[in-house]
Amino acid sequence: MSEHAGRVALVTGGSRGIGRGAALELARQGSAVAVHGLNDGYADEVVDEIIAAGGRAIAVVGNIEDPTVAETAVAATIDEFGRLDTLVTSAGIQRYGDVVTTNRQLWDEVFAVNVTGVFLACHFAMPHLRRSPAGSVVIVASVQATATQRQVVAYAASKGALVSMARAMAIDEAQYGVRVNTVSPGSVDTPMLRASAAGFSDGSAEGIETVLRGWGTAHALGRVAQPEEVGAAISFISSPRASFITGDDIRVDGGLLARAAAPIPTTQSGHDHTKGSTHDSTR
Repeated sequence: MSEHAGRVALVTGGSRGIGRGAALELARQGSAVAVHGLNDGYADEVVDEIIAAGGRAIAVVGNIEDPTVAETAVAATIDEFGRLDTLVTSAGIQRYGDVVTTNRQLWDEVFAVNVTGVFLACHFAMPHLRRSPAGSVVIVASVQATATQRQVVAYAASKGALVSMARAMAIDEAQYGVRVNTVSPGSVDTPMLRASAAGFSDGSAEGIETVLRGWGTAHALGRVAQPEEVGAAISFISSPRASFITGDDIRVDGGLLARAAAPIPTTQSGHDHTKGSTHDSTR
């Protein structure tokens, strides 16, 4: 039996990128899905794909930082499907700048979508999730909540806030049986990442691919992730199979944060001096 059979999910930011991957995977695993997007074009495409595969889905649109949009998205989900078991918050934006070049307007813009939008979705969804026999929230954070690049002060701060907020909610909601976790991806091949890559290249298709390949090499697996790979992790962590996991941050980063920055030196001959060694440093 599919792990989400009979369940209902709302995915904010579900029309593109990681949210789209999550919405499609949840539907494939048996969930009815309300797909939230900023505009109806992309959201409708995801809904059509789910329905064509035999699933149930509706589209809800609008800027999730607007309390009316967040409340309406939850209400539309309940009106259509009668319940809510899973909330996935994936809507987010990326802006660049350090603490000097980031002005108040940019800072507020990032936090309005990345943090306030998540808060509002959780605020309106939680009463319904508490009534579910296995309510679950998965917040899409980022490895940049833990280790950051240069020039991402607002984005990194917003993702760190999400990890802390999820922990707080996990403690508060445990008494109602609602689990709350974050998923922190590394680089994922999404429209947002490609837009960033365009800004660090000449903007051509070849230039974007070159930047993406370079970013991929930072991951131990040597590539960036695909949205459906993160979607699979979201599907599992939000399912009843993960019933004893709450307040956790699940990294889906291809080994990005497992790798130490300092390489092992080689000898003057160019050979790795560790080859052939019988020393076991774990003993």
